[in-house]
Amino acid sequence: MTHAGGPTGSVLALNCGSSTLKAALVDLPSGTRRVTVLVESRGSGPARLAVHRGAEATEDTIDAGDHAAMVAAVVGVLTVGERRDLLAVAHRLVHGGAQVRDHAVVDDAVRDALEDAAGLAPLHVPAALRALDAARAALPDVPHVATLDTAYHRELPEVAFRYAVPEAWYADLGVRRYGFHGLSHQSVADQVAGRLGRPLASLRLVTLHLGNGCSAAAVRDGVSVDTTMGFTPLEGLVMGTRSGDIDAGALAYVAGRTGAGVAELVEVLNHESGLLGLSGLSHDVRELTEAEAEGSLPAALALDVYCYRAAKAVAALVVPLGGLDALVLTGGVGEHSARVRSGVVGLLTHLGLTLDDELNAVHGLAVGGVPGRISPPGNPSVWAIPTDEELVMARAAALLVG
Repeated sequence: MTHAGGPTGSVLALNCGSSTLKAALVDLPSGTRRVTVLVESRGSGPARLAVHRGAEATEDTIDAGDHAAMVAAVVGVLTVGERRDLLAVAHRLVHGGAQVRDHAVVDDAVRDALEDAAGLAPLHVPAALRALDAARAALPDVPHVATLDTAYHRELPEVAFRYAVPEAWYADLGVRRYGFHGLSHQSVADQVAGRLGRPLASLRLVTLHLGNGCSAAAVRDGVSVDTTMGFTPLEGLVMGTRSGDIDAGALAYVAGRTGAGVAELVEVLNHESGLLGLSGLSHDVRELTEAEAEGSLPAALALDVYCYRAAKAVAALVVPLGGLDALVLTGGVGEHSARVRSGVVGLLTHLGLTLDDELNAVHGLAVGGVPGRISPPGNPSVWAIPTDEELVMARAAALLVG
């Protein structure tokens, strides 16, 4: 993480989703956001364009049906001076595959290697590459940097990243655990160290990113030493529409009974499972929480399984840490759902984790307290902290080109 005295200038961070593009123009070394932009596709109709520049906020609808048009909209928001002063453009890539293991300045060779990894995260990487190509064409005189969600987990020990499969699968095909959400895990690990007033290298943390995608990471000595996602973002926790862990034998059984192929089954596990599959109602925690309050047993079951699997993962990740100083929850659900936070932490009292119910209810925004803390004084502590992936991306890019 680069602090005051590091590279100076502005970095445009592009965080690409399947139907959205979030952008932030970040000044360094301060980390101040000069401009933030959200382009959100609404299917076949016009896209929503929301721009914040300082205290000014505007919203409009534009014709941006693909990621190239979204990038053009973002670049069009920037002034001539802002484009001229760009130090770099940082692009979030969920997966770099076996060839691109760390953040990298994009040239044609790196671009080709990222293309080879697209099949490992088909929900994310192809869209990000379309945005990358459009941005390189629109801003050809600026270095472009691929900032990888997998990079934060590149120092996983072999005992954590190896699967118990034939050696040839690993040596010849690269089948191993990579881990994801690294930009988010790094962001909140850095932030909680500052709020605790302790060096990150002295802390044993579990960071829990909960949203439509979910993962947990064990952070020791400032690096990730284990995590729940694996070869693809499908492994691990129950997610919005993703199953998380499932016995591979179940897939063989379903294939035999239904005639479904591997691709079809993986599609179901990615898009029709998780909270949506369990509840039969929704993948959205907000909607399920409302349904639970109205007496829906399927909604209650889905939320309970979601919380149970997350809590079980937290407890397991204490093993590589050898203890626990803090649990940090982030992501759309981790930051905003008091119901989920209490559901997770309530299963972890044997680790000394408890919640302050009043702080949890206001998501750690207590007047006069330390922002983000949702547990009583003492150790270990529990936190709800908004992630800032774009700041991590900007600082990583600046380090490479600055």
